[in-house]
Amino acid sequence: MTDENSSMPFLDHLEELRWRLVKSLGSVLVGAVITFYFIDSLIDFLIQPTQSLATPMDLQVLKVQGMFMIKWGISLIGGFVLAIPVLTYQIWKFIAPGLYMNERRYVAPLIIFTYLSFLIGLTFAYTVIIPFSLDFFTSVGMEGIQNNFSINYYFNFITWIMIGSGLIFELPVLVFILSVFGLLTPAFMGHYRRHAIVVVLILSAFITPPDPVSLVLMSIPLMLLYELSIGVSWLVNRNKQG
Repeated sequence: MTDENSSMPFLDHLEELRWRLVKSLGSVLVGAVITFYFIDSLIDFLIQPTQSLATPMDLQVLKVQGMFMIKWGISLIGGFVLAIPVLTYQIWKFIAPGLYMNERRYVAPLIIFTYLSFLIGLTFAYTVIIPFSLDFFTSVGMEGIQNNFSINYYFNFITWIMIGSGLIFELPVLVFILSVFGLLTPAFMGHYRRHAIVVVLILSAFITPPDPVSLVLMSIPLMLLYELSIGVSWLVNRNKQG
């Protein structure tokens, strides 16, 4: 840790934070514009899970400005997803002056690891959780009552699941960062494995519909993520000791 970095005035820290936030916001907006260019194809892709349900469902626009709000909402979410590497880099550069030099070499693996983990979480939600969730909720209807859903509520539902799944799949990244700072060790995580199982079941219950199949489908990858995170912590601690 250099004296220059450790003695940086508080106002300089605020100024640097402001520019990091400006760059982060700019990257999200650029990503949103790129997403909006492909918005119709993206919407077709996102409603694809409704086409193969055992109980058909119809999506309806119930507000005059409904599709307008949906397109811009999805564009902003897409902009955030596309900007994740930039956001990760800006966060790391802000905290990097407080790190020792050997800890700064983790920035490239962190950016790649963060983005891949989030994309895997999105993919898992789209291919597993959402189809099972839609099948469950459409199957609890009644005869004579049609499954007509507001397209706004539909997109709110699937984006909540996808973003939530993407964030949960960032668990190894969080463990990576905490291990770099020396706040987590493999021994600590192994000791609290049983407590982690309880937390995993609670998180799975929040994300998935209230049926045991979906709960198991979400719990299994979360437990695998926890075990993977123990391995990540072990690698980080081994490299630091070496």
